[in-house]
Amino acid sequence: MTWAAAAQAAGLPLLWADEHLCVLHKPAALLVHRSELDSREQDSVLDRLRTVTTEWLAPVHRLDKATSGLLMLARSPDAARQMGALFEAGGVHKAYLGLVRGWPAEQQRIDYPLARDPELPSTGQAHLEAQTELQRLARVEWPFAVDARHPSSRYALVCARPLQGRRHQIRRHAKAISHPLVGDTTHGKAPHNHAVARHIGTQRLWLHAWGLRFTHPVTGQAIELTAPPGPEWQHLCASGPWLDPLPALDTPLF
Repeated sequence: MTWAAAAQAAGLPLLWADEHLCVLHKPAALLVHRSELDSREQDSVLDRLRTVTTEWLAPVHRLDKATSGLLMLARSPDAARQMGALFEAGGVHKAYLGLVRGWPAEQQRIDYPLARDPELPSTGQAHLEAQTELQRLARVEWPFAVDARHPSSRYALVCARPLQGRRHQIRRHAKAISHPLVGDTTHGKAPHNHAVARHIGTQRLWLHAWGLRFTHPVTGQAIELTAPPGPEWQHLCASGPWLDPLPALDTPLF
């Protein structure tokens, strides 16, 4: 079985690979690896791959269970170290697609230090530098009320580019500017999560790892990858009327 066939058999479509690294399309609601934070969940990317290959593999960056999209794995310890260092140094440019509550500014840079562990109270923790660039792609006003003061509800598609890789960085920054991600059960607003799920017919965190750009640490090759959002995003975008032109969801982002 080829590596691409093995990934496909695990339900993880292969987007790109060489002898050092591979990039898969992770579905939403799947752990990258087992975690004490979700101790009852036995399914994960690594567990699935271990059923179809004996190859050494390790994730080189974080992707939340609820987030879909691009996931990079190293195929050797050396590649893991080099790629991990590149992520840590900010040498990997990342772009995410998200749906947020309200209509944020067309362009903004969120500069808001974050506590290291979002599971613990922020008071007393070291706060780490964190910036996220946010671009509004399109706006919609749906004909249902979440707040009794307003007969309709506003949402926006955004492209988020985190300049670091803090845990839940995009989700926490979206909350910080009062435009939380829809479907975020930790940092979002439950009434909006439920209302949008009823309207669209899909319940999920509306966050997708859309693009990666980096210089390969071994070969020096410039790599640019895009993961087209899944069919639920097409359904979302068909649920108009959107006020701004919708982006082509398979368009390169950089």
